[in-house]
Amino acid sequence: MWKYVVLFCFMMVMPAQAQMASLNKAKYVTVIKVVSEHQLDNKDIASDVDKLRDSAKFKQDLKKMLEKLDNEHPNTAKNHRVMRILEQAGKDIYNELK
Repeated sequence: MWKYVVLFCFMMVMPAQAQMASLNKAKYVTVIKVVSEHQLDNKDIASDVDKLRDSAKFKQDLKKMLEKLDNEHPNTAKNHRVMRILEQAGKDIYNELK
């Protein structure tokens, strides 16, 4: 009987761990977005950011980069690599600022 109780508890923990990992990914990517937006207002780089926003070449390069990512098919290898990079960077920033 106790084996079934342990098995049941183990089965209940797995979805909770997966959900927590998913929330952490979202948290770290959100940290990247918010901190990036905040840093874009930094007076030391504001003029350079404005130049990039006006640059047709930079906009074209960004468009090509984004085309390599596919949110419709998030399980591609490139998407996984990019998400790991973002997650790690977000985690580092989160821990630094926490």
